[in-house]
Amino acid sequence: MKELRQNPTRRASDAVFFLIMGGLSSSFILLIVLLIVADLSFTSFSEFGAALSKPEILAAFKLTIASCTVAAILSVWVATPLGYILSRYRFVGHRLVDTIVDIPIVLPPLVLGLSLLILFHQPFPFSRWFGEELVLDEYLRETLRFPVSYSWPAVVLAQFTVSCAFAVRTMRVTFDQINPRAEDVARTLGCSRAGAFLRIALPQATRGMITAGTIAWARALGEFGPILVFAGATRFRTEVLSTTVFLELSVGQLDAAVAVSLLMVAMAVVVLVVLRAIGAGLSG
Repeated sequence: MKELRQNPTRRASDAVFFLIMGGLSSSFILLIVLLIVADLSFTSFSEFGAALSKPEILAAFKLTIASCTVAAILSVWVATPLGYILSRYRFVGHRLVDTIVDIPIVLPPLVLGLSLLILFHQPFPFSRWFGEELVLDEYLRETLRFPVSYSWPAVVLAQFTVSCAFAVRTMRVTFDQINPRAEDVARTLGCSRAGAFLRIALPQATRGMITAGTIAWARALGEFGPILVFAGATRFRTEVLSTTVFLELSVGQLDAAVAVSLLMVAMAVVVLVVLRAIGAGLSG
């Protein structure tokens, strides 16, 4: 009887719990939905089509697709071995390397862009530490210069610098969740470390690699600060969709800016849905 008398109290407590948790959770979901609805209500299909038919926006769209894809592929290519090393091995400087990986995530975007600009735009920037006139002559300083700034490779490099950090974190978590026992057994049977990685660990990390690529691609899509500082926003050359929004706003073309914003939202949603579906298929 006592337990029966407690049931209504427990049900009321559970109702309050779910009400609070649901209210807090739905507030963020509602905010995102309202943001998208506000953008949709601001423009029409005709205005949307007219904005996206501009040749400069079409060029920015093509460069965005290409640069994000290249940055995502490079991110997974680098993040897979780095995530594996950070997950499997403890070495001198492990914590330092682990901290360095997170720097692009926490660093202000404009600071990251400025750092890239200084590194790749100036002729041999480290020579100042030793006395430029004593270390290198003028010809050699110009030879050691890497003039990628304000060109399309700078766009890819800026996107890669940030997106790779997120990919590394994803791949480390992936390898943390894979039991290393199978690799140890393979090595006791004569398999090398490389063979154990390629034949045992890597196939099990396929879903993680897809997830890392998804996150890297989506993060590269939204990159703005480093691209603006390091690559600029030159139309038909270094303009991507994120800088297109900035350029359109700067000239008062709010309709075009909203249209490009909606296009970026649609691209991000499509990529996430498709790649997550592929990941679910691989796990099935």
